[in-house]
This record gives sequence, C-alpha cells and structure tokens, in this order.
Amino acid sequence: MAQQPDGEPFVSSLWTRSLISGAIAGLTVDCSLYPLDTIKTRLQKARDPLAPAAARLSLHQTIRGIYAGLPSVLFGSAPSAASFFIVYDGVKRTLLPPGGSTQPQSRTHIILTHSLASSLGEIAACAVRVPTEVIKQRAQAGLFGGSSLAALKDILSLRHAAPASATKRGYGQVVRELYRGAGITIAREIPFTVLQFTMWESMKEAYAKRYLRPAGTVSSVTETQIPASTSAMFGSVAGAIAAGLTTPLDVIKTRVMLARRGDGAGAPVRVKEIVRGIAREGPGAFWRGITPRVTWIGIGGAVFLGSYQYAWNTLEGRREYKREAGI
Repeated sequence: MAQQPDGEPFVSSLWTRSLISGAIAGLTVDCSLYPLDTIKTRLQKARDPLAPAAARLSLHQTIRGIYAGLPSVLFGSAPSAASFFIVYDGVKRTLLPPGGSTQPQSRTHIILTHSLASSLGEIAACAVRVPTEVIKQRAQAGLFGGSSLAALKDILSLRHAAPASATKRGYGQVVRELYRGAGITIAREIPFTVLQFTMWESMKEAYAKRYLRPAGTVSSVTETQIPASTSAMFGSVAGAIAAGLTTPLDVIKTRVMLARRGDGAGAPVRVKEIVRGIAREGPGAFWRGITPRVTWIGIGGAVFLGSYQYAWNTLEGRREYKREAGI
C-alpha cells in the first residue's frame, strides 16, 4: 500500500484524504453510470396526455444520445463529492471519538451523528451540484439538441431583457435559474443520504466488530479500514433501498428542473403545481423511473462508496487494519 518508509501514511491530512477520495468517487460513479441516469431522466419527463402514442419516446429514442449533458457533470461531480466528504468526515471526527478510544457511545448518538453529518454534507454538495444538474437534465431530456453548452447559453441569456417585454432580468435571474429545483433537490437528497449513509455505516460497524476488531477493543470504522470490496457491497445495498424509497421525490425534482420549457421564460415554478400535475397522471407517475434509479444507484453505491473506501485506504496506508489483523 502507499505508505512512507517511516510508517507514516501517504497523505497524513484527514481533510486532504476526504477531498481526494471524494473527488475520485464522484468522477468514477458519474462517468461509469451516466447512461442509466439519462434513461431515468427521460422516463420521468412530463408526458402530454393528449399526444398520440406514436409521438411518445420509443425505447430507441430514449437510449439515443445517452451521454447528452455529460460535460456539465464532469465539471461538477468531483467538486460536489469532495465537498460532501469534507463536511461528512469532518462532522464525524468532531462528534465521534477518535480511533482507539474506549469512550462508550450510544447507538442513538452514533446514528444521529451520521444523520447530521450526511445532511450537512449533502447541503454543501448541492451548492456545487445543482447548477450542473439543471444543465445536465435539460440536455438529457433532449432540450437544446442535447447540448450542455446550448442549455447553459440559454440560462445565461436571462441576464438580458426579453424583447418587447417589461420583465426585469439580470444575473440574479441567471442564478435563480441555475439553482432552480435546489429546494426539492435538498429535500430529496437529505432523506436519501441519511438512509444510505446510516445503513452503510451500520453495516460497516457490524462487519468491523465481527471480523476486524479483537475482543474488548473499541475503534472507529475509519481506523479499522474496511476492505473496499466489502464497503462497495454495503454501499450497493444501502443505496438501492434508499433510492427506491425516495423515488417520488426524485420524480418531483426532475419535473421542477425541466419545467422552464413550455411554461414561459422566467415563469415561476411551484412545487405544489408540479405535484398536482404528476398526480393527474396517476399514482404510478410518482414511481416512474424507479427501475433505472434503483439499478443506477444500487450499482452506483458500490462504485461510489467502494472507490471512496479504496482511495481512502490507499492514502491512509491501512495502518490500523494491518495492526489489528496481525499483518
């Protein structure tokens, strides 16, 4: 493993490890599973109930242009994932005892810490991710010819006054458009992230107690260095369950981000109206795209959290795992 001759880890700063590991995880998962995300977005796109069946997207049309919007994700995935793990790991280090501590911690305290850490981490990540998500989903849905650049230019054009219109525009309108859906995105991501990371941490904790720690010792999961393959498996299970349960919020978020086209430039989008529109399509509309979402995040949970664990283990040198395993 990557470790200095004197036994020091390759990267000693915990903040730097969180940044690098998170960035690697974000890029890896977004690039490898982007096609499934595109299919999910197109399935969740609002459908015109009066349109003939022949006018609706066929499977071939849904799959075509599967990498539309990818450039915007490449700009945002690494910074957003890095932001998440810097905050997430930082909160955990602040509220939980360091590795090797014998200070007892109640299960409730641990769960609440993981929930708070994941919630704050997600808010930090959304500040970076939402603008790229808006651009990405408009390209994925086939707007602007599937071009991320064209979608961005359309948003930037809002800084100019519309012809023959008294509507005031400016950079404030551009920012509002870039962060359209930020509220519902956070409302979706916090319950999803709390569910996923609480389950992931709990499974890692149980595994560490059973297989990695000598009887009578207490240390943090981070210090015992869960193998990347095991972390990936736990991440997949946790992600799939959390994804399935939060699909209705994901459908609402997608509709909000795509709402500008056809609703008039700069027209306000009310989440309540979006929800009513989905309800008019039938109860099943709230679960549209659940199969690709669960598949995407189930696989993505393995790739994301597995690659994060691998990067962390490599940067840290797996000191505790070697010592406790007698290696």
